[in-house]
Amino acid sequence: MDSECVSILPRVCEVLAASGSSLPDDTSLEKLLDWLTTITQTGVSLLEACPCLLDFLSNVALNAAPGPGILSFTLKLAGLIGGSEDGFKALEECSVLELVFAPHHWQESGLWEDPSLRIGWIQGLKAILQHSKALGFFVQADLLEPLLQLQTDSSLFVASAANQTLAHVLLLCQSLSSVGRDGTNKRDVEHNGVGVETNQNCSGVVSKVSEYLNESLVPRETSRLPHSQQILKLLSQLLVQVRPPLRETLLRAVLDSLEELATKSCSQLTLPLVDVLLAANSSLGDTDRIPKQRIGKLLSLVLDTKKPTDVVQAAAALMRSRQTDPDHSAHAARVLLLPLDIVTGVSLVDKDSTDEELRILMTEQLQSKTCVSMICMCLTNMPQITVMAPDRLPCPQSLVVRAVLSLLRLCRGDCSSSSAGCVGVFRYVTGSSKVQKCAMEALSALSKSPEVKIGLAEVFKLLTEYLNCPLSEPSVLQKSYKVLINWIDVCTDLSCISDQLREDLTQAVRKRACDTRWEARDSTVEFLGHLAEVRSCRTSGGEEREPSNALLGGRAFAVPLLKEALQDPESYVRASSIAALAQTLTPSWQQGAPVTQEQVEIVTRLQEILSQDSEGFARRAVVKYFIAWFSSCSSPTSCPLLVQHVPAVLSQGAADLDWEVKLHTLELAELLLDRAFPDPAPPHPYAVTPEGLIHGEDEESALLGSLNGVVDRGVVSALFCGLVDCDRPVALKACQLLLRLRAAVCPPTASAADTGVSCKLPGRSWAQEIRKIQGTNTDSEGGSAVGSEARGEAVEESSVGVREALRSLDLDEKLSILTQSSDHVYNSPLSLLQDILTASTAHSHPTSEPGQEVIVDCY
Repeated sequence: MDSECVSILPRVCEVLAASGSSLPDDTSLEKLLDWLTTITQTGVSLLEACPCLLDFLSNVALNAAPGPGILSFTLKLAGLIGGSEDGFKALEECSVLELVFAPHHWQESGLWEDPSLRIGWIQGLKAILQHSKALGFFVQADLLEPLLQLQTDSSLFVASAANQTLAHVLLLCQSLSSVGRDGTNKRDVEHNGVGVETNQNCSGVVSKVSEYLNESLVPRETSRLPHSQQILKLLSQLLVQVRPPLRETLLRAVLDSLEELATKSCSQLTLPLVDVLLAANSSLGDTDRIPKQRIGKLLSLVLDTKKPTDVVQAAAALMRSRQTDPDHSAHAARVLLLPLDIVTGVSLVDKDSTDEELRILMTEQLQSKTCVSMICMCLTNMPQITVMAPDRLPCPQSLVVRAVLSLLRLCRGDCSSSSAGCVGVFRYVTGSSKVQKCAMEALSALSKSPEVKIGLAEVFKLLTEYLNCPLSEPSVLQKSYKVLINWIDVCTDLSCISDQLREDLTQAVRKRACDTRWEARDSTVEFLGHLAEVRSCRTSGGEEREPSNALLGGRAFAVPLLKEALQDPESYVRASSIAALAQTLTPSWQQGAPVTQEQVEIVTRLQEILSQDSEGFARRAVVKYFIAWFSSCSSPTSCPLLVQHVPAVLSQGAADLDWEVKLHTLELAELLLDRAFPDPAPPHPYAVTPEGLIHGEDEESALLGSLNGVVDRGVVSALFCGLVDCDRPVALKACQLLLRLRAAVCPPTASAADTGVSCKLPGRSWAQEIRKIQGTNTDSEGGSAVGSEARGEAVEESSVGVREALRSLDLDEKLSILTQSSDHVYNSPLSLLQDILTASTAHSHPTSEPGQEVIVDCY
């Protein structure tokens, strides 16, 4: 621990103990506690390092004058110190424990009503319960009773903290009672501090907690429902964390109450009850003495309830848990498919396999406003249904696809395909974008099933209708495009798509590209980009073609639309169109196709966007476009248009005001460096290289040629510009790349003299900064430029030797500074302690003028 912190801490403790109210910044106490916690985690004894803490605890415990915030901090600190056996002994000797952790002490002073004090008491208790002595104190002081009372506290934060602490208590009992098992002899048990008394304490705590859970689960009146909900959540948390035999003990205590809850079918308790049953079912093994069959029967009982909303929620929870029990999964799938069966009239669930009463009640439920949420819940769980084994599903997945398509038609107002469905539900789902989006997601999930690909034409037709429908919302259009891509991606044969469907899709895309809503235009250009990336497929003629060519005519259709979108008034659309152009043109880049006039026009427009666009989204997309282009080319010589424009892109991008544009620019520079200086293959361990050949003339010549190349393309200028950038991520990236460049061109054995490769430094501010750094780190002629700047004289464009600059910029020191957090100096423990003292002084003088408040550092 820092000696200066140790010297200041006693004054801080005096201030906190004497404060009549909390400090202006209560978070400073949490930061102080975090710092002290960090010290204990290093193995240092807090009381040995900071003996003043014991006096502080005694003073605050005896004097309840400080505010609830400081009292809460005191309770947590007492728990932190007492978490070690030595600290616990010290607290016990000075009688702090009984006073600090006695609830009646705080109740008598009227402070227990403050939630922050109760949370401090709970968290302090959790911190101290780390060993058997603390457990003995916990039992002897009868602290379990108040902890159980806080399980259903009116404050959710207090109740949640109490739940976690109770779980911690049981885990401690489990840990202590397991010591001495598995053949450990009595002497070892005594050595571990676990004796008869500790085992009795553990048994007593487990017994009381089990009794409490059993009595609290079943509500005897409606007002106790929230209480039961909280206890069920606690129980599910415990069942996941504890191990046998403690888990078995808890289950044995509550099984009857769980069965009573399952029989009562209380709607408010359905979901937490299912969570408990699923937690028990997943944690029990075949060798557990409590049979899994009883838990399984309770799950079946919940899934057999006659309340439609409850049973759908229970089935959805079971499907989300991904439990492997095939019978329960099949039962849940039938429940979730039943609403679709009723609404669309598509026979998904055999009437013999479902309870007739449930079908009647669910039909009635679906004719009310709640049908939308029920249908959406069923659709949301479709991904889990699609991965089930076919023999566990009540129907083929092709029928599920048909039902989802019928539902989507109902949403558009087309009832012709669902004449056998529930008529009362039509008015609620027609035009419902919520149902439409959930159905689209379900349809997307169903595309992964191998047996549903035969329905591609029908899916394609419906999605095209949605794209053409003037009433489709932008979010629904986006989902439609996504589903279309997913289905095309998994179907290798597009021969079933008729010419008329292709024409309809072409018209729909062209129409949406001019939509008045920017979200629709944005989704359309994104679709064109994603379609260009879909793998090849087979057409009706049996030939292999890209889906974008087979459906829309390929680049001849997409590129003109995307070029037009570059002029869009919305920056999001411009950015998406740039990204889509990169995706569309990537195949031609990879093939090394000749440059067209169209590509020249695109590049010209992109450079205009980079230099003139007012929004960062589009400018970032331009730099990413060139990154994608450069990554796709096998060699720079095969892309003369790219090589021609890279220097301008690097220059403009490095000078941009948006830090992400600058960072992407450095990523482009990194690609150029990788091409110029590829990592050499590691030599064979037994190979012998003549010393004279390591830095021969040919190698030096090649090195200088590569260095000249990156200088001419503006890479080095961009890196120098980034090095002195005000945005730390940009400067850090530039520094890392300059170090890589230095390692490549300035080997340790090379001559220190520069061999003539120079980089021009323009009269910009970043170039002046580079000159200043050089002037500081060298005693060479660079000082004249610095002197000119100091006198306010204009600095003309000059050159600097690249190798000389790389050696003189002290990049290693720069990297160490940049890798540190920007607040590593101010947000230190010493700064925190000083801030607490200063803030308390300012708080004790309320007559200070406004604007003179102390702002505490965010340590």
